[in-house]
Amino acid sequence: MKKAAALTFTLLLTAGVFSLQAHAAGDAEAGATLFKRICGGCHQVGESARGSFGPQLNGIFGRRSGSTTDYQYSDAMKSAGIVWTRETLTAYLEAPKQVVPGTRMIFWGLSDPEKIENLLAYLQTFQPQ
Repeated sequence: MKKAAALTFTLLLTAGVFSLQAHAAGDAEAGATLFKRICGGCHQVGESARGSFGPQLNGIFGRRSGSTTDYQYSDAMKSAGIVWTRETLTAYLEAPKQVVPGTRMIFWGLSDPEKIENLLAYLQTFQPQ
């Protein structure tokens, strides 16, 4: 019985450590500052977020490109068929027009991997729980 309890505790502890590492890939606080500076002019996040010059980005991870109802997407974005993951968002943030040729997003890209990780960590805080 003690072995089973110890094994269960070890498994739970290990799972907790790995889940912390998965979410610790970037600095959400630094990402918030960066978001306000380079993304916030067009995109919104948070409780009252809505589409404006760009779509709102709440729940972006796992969302299909061009799928929110409060924003008028380009045909390129609607037909891209991308599901936004860390990998697809990283590629898009690095070179939007290469990932979705014809996108209307006016952003040349971000070449600093640390800044991208920070932005993604910040956006992760707006995923439904």
